Amino acid sequence: MPTSKPAKSRKVPTKAQPQPLPDARSVLRDLETLADPKTRADLQPRYGITAPTALGVPMAKLQALAKRLGRDHALAASLWATACYEARLLATLIDDPADVTSSQMDTWARDFDNWSITDTACFKLFDQVPTPLALKKVDTWSTRDAPRDEFVKRAGQALLACLALHAKDLPDDTFTSRLPLVERAATDPRNFVHKGAAWALKAIAARNPRLKTAASAVAHRLAKSPPNSPARWVSRDTLKLLAK
Repeated sequence: MPTSKPAKSRKVPTKAQPQPLPDARSVLRDLETLADPKTRADLQPRYGITAPTALGVPMAKLQALAKRLGRDHALAASLWATACYEARLLATLIDDPADVTSSQMDTWARDFDNWSITDTACFKLFDQVPTPLALKKVDTWSTRDAPRDEFVKRAGQALLACLALHAKDLPDDTFTSRLPLVERAATDPRNFVHKGAAWALKAIAARNPRLKTAASAVAHRLAKSPPNSPARWVSRDTLKLLAK
C-alpha cells in the first residue's frame, strides 16, 4: 500500500514588528553619526557661529533627517531641551507651526545664542505661525534693549524680514507701520541686531515699488548718522542693494 505523505505545515506569516517612535535620545545618536569635525571647526571662524554644544552636522544632512522624521511637535520640544546646537536646528525644521504657542516662542527666543539658530527658527518655523502671533513677536522682540537680549531683538528683525519674504498676501501697511522698529534697531550697536535691521529693510524693499520707496527713505535718513555708526552701515548696505 502506498504510504501517505505527511501534510506540509503551512507557514504562518509573521507580522512586522512596529518600529519604535524616535525620541530625542535616538535622534541625538543619529546626529552624532552624521557629525563632521571639520564642519564643527568651521562654525566660528568661517561663519561667526558661536555654538559650544555643536556636533558639526552640515545643514543638508539636518534637512534630510528632518524630512525622514516629519512634523513632530513633541519631539521638537524634546530636542530643543537637549540644548545641543544641531538638535535645536532640527527642532525648528520638524516642529508643527500649528502647535507653536506664544509661550514657546518666547522660551525659545530666550535660548537663542547665535545668529544661525535665531534666523533658522524665524525662517523655517516662526514665520509660519498665525500671522497675528508672528507680528506680535516682531513688535515685542524688536524693542528688547537689555544686553542679554541681543538675539531676541535680532529675532524681531529676522522675523519681520522672513514675513516680508514669505507672506505675500500681507498689505503694505503691515510693513510701513513697522519701519520705525527697523530704523530703531539700525542704531543698535550690537552687531547682530543692526545686521538684522539691514536684512529686514532690504526684504521689505524687495516686495514692491511702493515699499522700496519707503525703505529707501529710511536708508537715506540713516545715512545722516555719524560716521562709523551702525546706522550708517545699515544705510550703505541697503542703498547698495537698492541701487542695483
